[in-house]
Amino acid sequence: MKQFSYRHAKEAELMKSMEEAVKEQTNLSEEELFSFAEFNEKEVEKTGYSNYSYWRSTLQAFLKNKMAVVLLFLLGLLLLFTFIQPYLPNQYDPNMIINDENGMQYRNIPPGDQFILGTNSIGQDLWARIWSGTRTSLFIGLSVALAEALIGITIGVLWGYVRKLDFILTEIYNIIDNIPNTIILILISYILKPSVKTLIFAMCLTGWIQMARFIRNQILIIRDRDYNVASRCLGTPTSKIMIKNLLPYLVSVIMLRMALTIPAAIGNEVFITYIGLGLPVDTPSLGNLINEGRALITSPALRYQLVYPTLILSFVTISFYIIGNAFSDAADPKNHV
Repeated sequence: MKQFSYRHAKEAELMKSMEEAVKEQTNLSEEELFSFAEFNEKEVEKTGYSNYSYWRSTLQAFLKNKMAVVLLFLLGLLLLFTFIQPYLPNQYDPNMIINDENGMQYRNIPPGDQFILGTNSIGQDLWARIWSGTRTSLFIGLSVALAEALIGITIGVLWGYVRKLDFILTEIYNIIDNIPNTIILILISYILKPSVKTLIFAMCLTGWIQMARFIRNQILIIRDRDYNVASRCLGTPTSKIMIKNLLPYLVSVIMLRMALTIPAAIGNEVFITYIGLGLPVDTPSLGNLINEGRALITSPALRYQLVYPTLILSFVTISFYIIGNAFSDAADPKNHV
């Protein structure tokens, strides 16, 4: 009974204090009861700011792959030296036939002080020809990769996003895809005059179709997501949706396809030259050098003419493959978390 009365007294005292507080507040003016918070622009920006950067995060993720970074550094040095080599002192012309004091050709001279990588069967400096051939093959590979990317991405985005074009482009794809790429390369190289432009044209003629098909499949996956549907409902132009909403999500796969296209184009050049329909002999390329060295494989003393261009070709193709895969993984936003 005493506990009940004590509790009742406490509640009565609490209610009395609350009533007194309400009376005091009612006597205050409106200005005293309410005060407006001042606007602080810096605080607003701070609360809505994100320090996330897609390209910075991509670079950070890529740098974690030590092998890819090392190969990228070495590949950069190779590319740089490839283009400055002709301007270095004491360099021979790649097509120059070198003779001795008696007018005799320096044929099949092994690597040494006078010729770093030796000479071939007609007295040409193999060092100069390898770097000239690397320039030619890299130019072909990069040109094909850029052309296929430009054509393939453009048609692939239209193919996947514009529904009216799906039937037409699908039929075109079925027709071109059923023709072996090797047959087209051989026919174009046989019909047209052998040159760098001919090889690039032959490779680009059908090479873009695989890129377009790949991009189309990716676009179909993200085409009808909520943000794209909302953009269409708001009247956003189709071109802007493609550039702003769709392509940024495909950076990783596009870079991977381009990185794989470069060694594939170089490999096609080697194959076309191997069957005798490639570049003329006066245009050094890795394909020409490997084809020339192939005939000497049975001679142990002359195998260096095959080994050196093969090593360069292997390094370039493997480097682009590893770097392309590493950059593709780094460019995937899922790996930025």
